[in-house]
Amino acid sequence: MGAGPRLLGLPDARFPTGVGESRTAADTRKTALTGETREGADSVNDPSGDNEPVTIAATTCSALSALDEPLPGTAATAPGYVCLEFPSGWGRDVLDGTALGPELAAELSARADAAGVRFMFIRRPGRDVVRATRTVLLARTEPGATWCERLEITHPAELLDIVPQVVAGPALGLGTPVGEPVVLVCAHGKRDQCCAVLGRPVAAALAAEFGDAVWECSHTGGHRFAPSMILLPTGYTYGRLDAAQSADAVRAATAGRVYLPGLRGRSTWDASGQVAEIVVRALTGADELDDFTVDEAAVPVVRHRDGRAWRVEMDKRDLPPRPASCGAAPKPVYPVVATRVTPIVGGFDRS
Repeated sequence: MGAGPRLLGLPDARFPTGVGESRTAADTRKTALTGETREGADSVNDPSGDNEPVTIAATTCSALSALDEPLPGTAATAPGYVCLEFPSGWGRDVLDGTALGPELAAELSARADAAGVRFMFIRRPGRDVVRATRTVLLARTEPGATWCERLEITHPAELLDIVPQVVAGPALGLGTPVGEPVVLVCAHGKRDQCCAVLGRPVAAALAAEFGDAVWECSHTGGHRFAPSMILLPTGYTYGRLDAAQSADAVRAATAGRVYLPGLRGRSTWDASGQVAEIVVRALTGADELDDFTVDEAAVPVVRHRDGRAWRVEMDKRDLPPRPASCGAAPKPVYPVVATRVTPIVGGFDRS
């Protein structure tokens, strides 16, 4: 590749072909178009064939989204995460007061919002275990400053003083450092049926291979992209991956690399920054976890740690209305897409 700009044609926003696409997405599109359902051992819902067959209706939010909605730029923006083990009793929103009570939930919500931290519930796949202590995972997602710690607490109120500190600097030293990727798969059925039907089998399959690194989690943002998965501490978020592809993504992260298929974005960045990083990764082939940082602006600049830099121009597509959640009223969708990538320093090749 030379150093000239790369034009990324519209209306196809899957740039280049295959980025943000998956076998699951193709299957889901077929389901939405034909009304067919996927059952049995070859289903994303039951890759092993050991569970009862499950189906996803053609009119669910995830099936309709997969028709034409691109994945890049859809990860929730979160420079930090606080994940609390809470086996059961999740409300529609984890901090709506259903699980933790209105007063504590409101205070945790306010502190998390002020700090830019995403607060989530986690639980072990297939297990409803109540213990005297609860596991907490803390993570910061910023490239070059990522960290993750695991600690045990006896009461959720202990998190009130911890939440504001997560993105304030280096690891807090409150728990045990976590060196391997933590895998969070959304299974928040009370929030949306797609998360439960599509997410739980993926979480179970991943737990069979990766053990205690895997958790079911509450809403990740965007259940229409189910099954949805977050890898900590980087915050790389995935959608529409089957169990085998999800395992490939975890293996890549364990090796210090980023798996591009199904990638929604790194939650450090806003939507435009996520799109910009993904398209530059695709064009350069650079795949190490912390290869890139993004200068967030109307026209983002993506910088490689070797000194190269690219300006990524953006546009918004206007897609037909569809429900953001199953049963919700259809709303227009305006995904952010990259239209041109121009080298500022260096080119697309390492030279």
